[in-house]
Amino acid sequence: MRIIKALLLAAFLLQAFLPAHAGDSPAKLGKAPANKVIFQVTDDDPQKWYLTLSNAKNVQQALGKENVQIEVLVWGPGLNMVVLETEMANEIDEAVARGVKIIACENTMIGRRLTRADMHPSISYVKTGVLYLMKRERQGWAYVRP
Repeated sequence: MRIIKALLLAAFLLQAFLPAHAGDSPAKLGKAPANKVIFQVTDDDPQKWYLTLSNAKNVQQALGKENVQIEVLVWGPGLNMVVLETEMANEIDEAVARGVKIIACENTMIGRRLTRADMHPSISYVKTGVLYLMKRERQGWAYVRP
């Protein structure tokens, strides 16, 4: 029994100290990607949205979508681009399908008397957009405001 325990411990320690295979992606290894970027959109401007989602797609293509986490944080006038009948619906669906997380500020929604039922179905929510952005920056996320 002692020999089995010793072998299991040795195997565990060996695995813990061996480097991961260079070709393995973070997703394949069960780890979060090292590359993390959060985009802020606070403008009611479709061109700003196209630019933001295009930038997100370019980052995924350059790094590999499994090697990067991307979030688009929306508050203020930018919320108009994520309401249920948004002209950006197809672009939002495409971005979400690629793994981009679109996040709306609930404080802005409350101020504008909007509920989740008024919003595009693929988005996520945070209570306070600015505090969420501050948290992400403390966690080492790159911050981009196109």
